[in-house]
Amino acid sequence: MTLTSSSMLALGTKAPDFKLVDTLSGKLYRLKDAHSFKAIVIMFICNHCPYVKHVLHELVHLAKNYQAKDISFIAISANDAIGYPEDGPQKMTSLAKQLNFSFPYLYDETQSTAKAYQATCTPDFFIFDKDRLCVYRGQLDGSRPGNKTPVTGKDIRSALDNILQGKPVNPQQLPSMGCNIKWK
Repeated sequence: MTLTSSSMLALGTKAPDFKLVDTLSGKLYRLKDAHSFKAIVIMFICNHCPYVKHVLHELVHLAKNYQAKDISFIAISANDAIGYPEDGPQKMTSLAKQLNFSFPYLYDETQSTAKAYQATCTPDFFIFDKDRLCVYRGQLDGSRPGNKTPVTGKDIRSALDNILQGKPVNPQQLPSMGCNIKWK
């Protein structure tokens, strides 16, 4: 594991399209399949990273809370499943079922989607507004394994609340930190 920070995709960047397999349904999923007209949260996660494991329950809770407010959530794993079998599609399906994911968990086997989003770590978070323009990229909150800061989702919640209230998202954003994406 190499501790890595988000690359901080430029605000205003249009969300790159993708076509990836949803490990829960087995169907192809595209960006346009996210039905929210308010915002989409795209999360690059994986199964084995201790930084993801640290926030996973909050991610599930956060998604259920904001999906009820017409915000779409999409999780993507781009890790090399050959070198990291725990991050392969079958294990992704098991984790998603175990934690009752209410959002698709997509596998980016070619890693082209992670590269298009300039994702560098897990977890890495991106929020796109109704026009599919990036308004947030960065951390869930300031909690990290071992720092004793509670996992609240404060930073993502603040951005989503602003979107729902028709207010601009504060452009002063802190990068996420976690394990580097395991490139092939």
